[in-house]
Amino acid sequence: MPTVRAARWRRVRRVAALTLAAALVATCGATAGPESGVPRWSSPGLVGGGGWPFAGVPLPPVDAEDAVYLPDSSVVRLADGTVRLVPFGGRSAITVEIDDPRVNAAVLADNAWLNRGTVPGLGVAPPASGAVYRDMAARALLDLRLLTRPNGASLASWYGAWRYAWPRDSAFTAAAFVRTGHPEEARRVLRFLARVQTDGGLWAARYKPDGSPVVDGRDPQLDSLGWVLWASWLVRHENPEAAAQMRELWPMVRRAADRLAASLRRDGLPPPSSDYFERDPGSEEDPDSPTLGVAGPVLAGLRSAAAFARETGRTDEASRWQGAADRMHTAVERRFAPHGYPRSPVRGGLMDTSVTFLAPPFAPPHPGVAAATADAVRKQTLPNGGVLPGEKWRGNKKIAWTPEVALFALADAASGRSAAAVARLDWLARHRTTLGALPEKVDGNGDPAAVAPLGWTASLVVLALSALEEPLPVPGAEPLPVPNR
Repeated sequence: MPTVRAARWRRVRRVAALTLAAALVATCGATAGPESGVPRWSSPGLVGGGGWPFAGVPLPPVDAEDAVYLPDSSVVRLADGTVRLVPFGGRSAITVEIDDPRVNAAVLADNAWLNRGTVPGLGVAPPASGAVYRDMAARALLDLRLLTRPNGASLASWYGAWRYAWPRDSAFTAAAFVRTGHPEEARRVLRFLARVQTDGGLWAARYKPDGSPVVDGRDPQLDSLGWVLWASWLVRHENPEAAAQMRELWPMVRRAADRLAASLRRDGLPPPSSDYFERDPGSEEDPDSPTLGVAGPVLAGLRSAAAFARETGRTDEASRWQGAADRMHTAVERRFAPHGYPRSPVRGGLMDTSVTFLAPPFAPPHPGVAAATADAVRKQTLPNGGVLPGEKWRGNKKIAWTPEVALFALADAASGRSAAAVARLDWLARHRTTLGALPEKVDGNGDPAAVAPLGWTASLVVLALSALEEPLPVPGAEPLPVPNR
């Protein structure tokens, strides 16, 4: 409904004009802590051009009304009929007439990149919505490409506190790329992570686009190791013919998996660590235990590392890491399950979206986890249909977060709950920007808020749509047939 979207955009623009002094909050390396005031709205999406190095430049709000992307591209037609793009080899956007040959070249290049792989969505029921889903997936993939630098640094978004590469977000970008038949882009992201990994197997909380760590007092976050291991296994599993190229990533996998296995305490759980909430573990309900936001990814990472090693004939490592995963699974069931899988393993513990980290596609199906996921959704859902990051969220309680909606959609899609997944994807499709990009947040009026696109949401939406069309493999489960792509 373009007219409704345009009206919404005009309202957002007026709000933004009144709140230019509002402080941006650090975010979702995804997810940030409590925010105050109204987040500044900055742009409805990125302008690109199809040529290396796939530079993305935000479209200014003043130019956004009635602007649209040319089909399956990052080239924008403005309201006056002119076209904005980043020319091949350039880093800045230019505005040209629509018959300029650079327009057609850029559109064809973007089209060709998408067509080298697959864009999910058309096969998702109901069929009448397939075109909407495919459009959302194509935009998400093109945005992920614009957010990924030539060196493989995959940025959370383009602006300020978002213009950094978080390993957890990067892992999901790699997963989305390989799942849609873009393995070289996936490996580029993983090679970046391999280069910046420490000898001890850790990653900094986030990195600048040039690969240098951000030194801001944030400690390394253990969940990132698990997510990178999961993505590394998925990239190899989905693209076995590239085994030779994946060998270069083995040292990264070994260092991260050994670090996680060695981190397990006597109780079988890893130590407390910051997770995707990016807040001090000492502020949690149980400061002496890891949250589910840490435990879930670590368990998925150990299972993934064991599967990676097993599938590449490294039986000693496979046995060692599988043993650590089994020990940790027992600990999670002992500590979290009796309380319904809350964020912290305490009686009456608060629920949050990290319960999905124990569900497919990260872990085999589990009836207790499925019930806990339904409980979390019920406690986190807002009147606008979106969800908060967690129960009794400390931040703005009227703003929905799209990564959390997309995580529930992915869990539903990968668990066979197609109707629920489609409902969440419909909500995300309705709350995109006027250009069709997925924003980080949606306010109480249903308008996009904060920055767009957000890479983590984009990758999760691609994965959820893909899972609805073809099952995603699960580390530690029975092997699935390798898809022909």
